[in-house]
Amino acid sequence: MSDKPKVVKISWEDLQNMGNPENAPEVMEEQDDKNSYLKTPIKVHYERKGRGGKEAVVIRGLEGIEETILEETCKKIKSKLGVGGAVKEGEIIVQGNQRDKVVAILSELGFRQIKKAGG
Repeated sequence: MSDKPKVVKISWEDLQNMGNPENAPEVMEEQDDKNSYLKTPIKVHYERKGRGGKEAVVIRGLEGIEETILEETCKKIKSKLGVGGAVKEGEIIVQGNQRDKVVAILSELGFRQIKKAGG
């Protein structure tokens, strides 16, 4: 038995193909379609106008998300804050001026791009 390493002969063309990224095998990127809505930019607004002087937090930027996901998200926010709210026209409306708490809850739920807007 010999301790010498085996010599492997590679043609010049094979050697060139090894370093060419165009010839590299395709890597399948993990696509998380079911949670892609978590990456959408969301704005959390504070409003009083048109509500009879009552304060409300309106979460906008949820137009492309399914209605069932919006309902679940609204329910979680309302139960954690102990307030009322609703889903209307692709927006979540929460009663009261609790914008900072709503932003914290949305980040807990996995939403990534959350910004405060308005008053």
